Amino acid sequence: MIQFVLRRILYAIPVLLVVALVTLFLFDIAAGDPAAIKLGKNPSPEAVAALHEKMGFNDPFLVKYGKFLWSTLTVDFGDSWSDDTPVRTVFKRGIIPTLSLTLPAFLLGTFVAVILALLVAFYRGSLLDKAMTVVAIAAISISSLVYILVFQAVLADAWKLFPVWGYEYGIGAINFIALPVLIWILLSIGTDMRYYRTVALEEISRDYVRTARSKGVSEHRVLFSHVLRNCLIPIVTRMAIIVPFLITGSFLLEIFFGIPGLGTVLYTAINNSDLPIIKAFTMLGTVLYVTFDIVADISYAALDPRVRLS
Repeated sequence: MIQFVLRRILYAIPVLLVVALVTLFLFDIAAGDPAAIKLGKNPSPEAVAALHEKMGFNDPFLVKYGKFLWSTLTVDFGDSWSDDTPVRTVFKRGIIPTLSLTLPAFLLGTFVAVILALLVAFYRGSLLDKAMTVVAIAAISISSLVYILVFQAVLADAWKLFPVWGYEYGIGAINFIALPVLIWILLSIGTDMRYYRTVALEEISRDYVRTARSKGVSEHRVLFSHVLRNCLIPIVTRMAIIVPFLITGSFLLEIFFGIPGLGTVLYTAINNSDLPIIKAFTMLGTVLYVTFDIVADISYAALDPRVRLS
């Protein structure tokens, strides 16, 4: 196990190096001038030159690359161009609102999608299967903006069931994230259910299911003890792919509901051309993706005894 993890980490290092190189190269070419943000209009040439020297704009590219790698390793991406707040502090402020929204939405959405997928796969070809398939396709076809605007107008504004805007730290956050969580689940459940249904159908058609039924095993046990257990590897694979995007996956929900999470931070950074924050998001997403890819591989051995880490 330890050898496998170390080997995967070594494989991940070139990926991170290449992503860091491409990220820095693109931003170095397309970078805006922080002088326009930090020094206001018509700054003196001396002030611009001093700022460029302070921020390392005059350094050779390899020196910039080394500093960028070190900043990724230490999770210290300097200060925001907009207000000189350390990027690390900006992330700390936004991570709690984001996770309070994305984690329950992701876990509840996955749970509901898996249960529904098992049921419609078990009753394949029935009225339930056809109805759920139609509903899933319809849910996928509707724009996320439609969900947000309609639910805000009806459930929040007209019926006063949820707050329209804002966020509160602590237990009070439940009132503010309940509606965004509901919208997230509705947005994701169609795609997830269809994927998990395909996986479940493949397992239900296998010989071990027919053998279990011939031995008199109850349908409930066949479905949840045998089929679900053998569906866990593709389920974990999909979850591992999705988890890294939870950081920015709530982008629209945070913007429309006034939640001060990382999605709002990224939106503000893009509008302000705040490159230190944007570069930090890029590398954070890469690190999370590589990390959960390794976690998924390790999980396979725990979920299926036939899998060997080598």
